[in-house]
Amino acid sequence: MFLKTFYLKHWVDDDTFRKILMFSKFLGRDENGSVFEFDLQRAKKNGLRASDVIQILDEVGISLSDEEKTKLQEDLPDYDIIFKISEKGYVLLEPKKYLGDLVKDLPVKYSKNLKAFYTFPYYYYELVRKLTERGLSVKELELANKQFEIRCNCTLREYQEEAIKKWIENNYRGVVALPTGSGKTVIGIKSIEIVKVPTLIVTFTKDQMLQWRDSLMKFLDLRPEIGLYYSNEKKIKPITITTYQTAYKHMAELGSKFDLLIIDEAHHLPAEKFKQIALFSIASKRLGLSATPFREDGKHDELFQYLGGLVYFSSTEDLVKRNYLAPYRIVQIKVELKPAEKQKYLDLLKRFKQLAKNRKVSELLTLLKKGDQEASEALKIYNEMRKIVNMSESKIDIIKDILEKEKGKKVLIFTQYVDQAKEIARRYNTFLLTGETSDKERKIILDTFKKMSAGVLVLTTVGDEGLDIPDASVGVLVAGTGSKRQFIQRLGRLLRPKEGKVATLYEIIVKGTSEEYQSKKRKEEDIIQAFYNSSEEDEM
Repeated sequence: MFLKTFYLKHWVDDDTFRKILMFSKFLGRDENGSVFEFDLQRAKKNGLRASDVIQILDEVGISLSDEEKTKLQEDLPDYDIIFKISEKGYVLLEPKKYLGDLVKDLPVKYSKNLKAFYTFPYYYYELVRKLTERGLSVKELELANKQFEIRCNCTLREYQEEAIKKWIENNYRGVVALPTGSGKTVIGIKSIEIVKVPTLIVTFTKDQMLQWRDSLMKFLDLRPEIGLYYSNEKKIKPITITTYQTAYKHMAELGSKFDLLIIDEAHHLPAEKFKQIALFSIASKRLGLSATPFREDGKHDELFQYLGGLVYFSSTEDLVKRNYLAPYRIVQIKVELKPAEKQKYLDLLKRFKQLAKNRKVSELLTLLKKGDQEASEALKIYNEMRKIVNMSESKIDIIKDILEKEKGKKVLIFTQYVDQAKEIARRYNTFLLTGETSDKERKIILDTFKKMSAGVLVLTTVGDEGLDIPDASVGVLVAGTGSKRQFIQRLGRLLRPKEGKVATLYEIIVKGTSEEYQSKKRKEEDIIQAFYNSSEEDEM
């Protein structure tokens, strides 16, 4: 107990006397005045906290030392739960009373070592709300969410204003799905201006990180300091930009410092390691940006959960009609396999049919996960067939006709394979970017290509996201997948608007192979449109 007895030299009124008896016993009077004995159990029974006792004692002229106040806080804590941040970035809930079933249904676990409950920061605001509703006194975290001065000089397009409005209406949370080239970065910058709070921006590549920094410098006349958190340069500023790869490793340091989390290329977030970014961020405000938020593995459900749902969508076709993106056409060119390629393909096809036994590839993949050796062999053969098709010499040959037809324009050639990309670049004497290209070489190539009025750049998947070449108007899809996401991303590289511009995307398809099916699959009904429409109907 912090102190045994205390004296009152002067008699007090009945109301004050009753207050004192809520936490003490009256022992009588002597030459020093009225004697009281502090009673901890009585104080607890009457629901008093340390602050209540200190206030009553202060009213009757009794001051406690700092040491006594500290001890009293331990015996009669002002809070039932105290929130803290652990060294590893978790939110801790230190209980000051037995909580019993009050936390049983909440997303928390108990640590005997820490003598506290713990959870991901993502759940912090929900926990504060629920615990308060259950009558518990909560000491919240002291977060550095001081607002700063900021002024954006950008003029929003109509659909950008619509997106921002929907985001605000959804309590400053949600995913905005817009085509590549439609100005999602501007929406992100505007969102920072609106809330004016410390902001963490997470990008998929280093190039995108630098593009965000340049855009912030361009569109903000008045701004706080901007920091890059990457590699050896790790500066935390009011607006901090990082990459997925860096962020998920350092969320213990980053997680509690920002109240707005902006996730660029947000479709990557549900990956097992990257979702730690969302879980370890305490940000109450969240914005996801993506041209293709839906994932074939269905994990877009997690994306929407972590960021606040899909709040706005506009398709490429819609923005083309509204003159915000360049009109485009898709030209499919069908070629035949070379004789030797065709023979090898047919031999493999025969073997594949024997092993597959009329089962779909998706069924074979399910069996593979269960350790089925026949399914494993069938899928190996299937992949060999795909490679023959994708790498066909006929595809490389036909590029010559396309380049002659589109001479004088900026052309992007997309493929999946480094060897094929190198062969195309060698044969047609073009620029080349692959995953093997160093950062220094990449910068030189892109800077040179952007300054040219015409030219050809061959790209592997490194060009699917984050590539900004506004005046590119021709694309050649040599080898890709059935992924709608990849198709949209590659098409989007060509759609930056320019007066008189009509973009053209050539698809080179091998006749009579699975490529015809893949081409059809990636142009199926837009799942984003369907989902967004159904969400709108649910709200009506």
